[in-house]
Amino acid sequence: MPYEWLAAAFGVLMRHGIAEHEVLQILYAQHRLPVPVRSHYGLAMLNILGRTGAGRLLVVTVRPAGGFDTQIVGARDMTDAEREEFLAWENDR
Repeated sequence: MPYEWLAAAFGVLMRHGIAEHEVLQILYAQHRLPVPVRSHYGLAMLNILGRTGAGRLLVVTVRPAGGFDTQIVGARDMTDAEREEFLAWENDR
């Protein structure tokens, strides 16, 4: 599945101190937890919870971009609730 970057996503990454390679590590990780979500406007999106190579727990948000393409909307550190959900999922694997 090809990924393309939403231009505004780079600003989001900078605000959260997340490097582009960390986002790609989550997207291409063997073990990641996809969670369907909706934007404030009702658009279907997907939060992908995962662990970077250095162990950082991140959420990468993507949305369909047409065809088989997916657009990277942004990324952030997991909330406490997301961290608990991810760690429980990870321990059950």
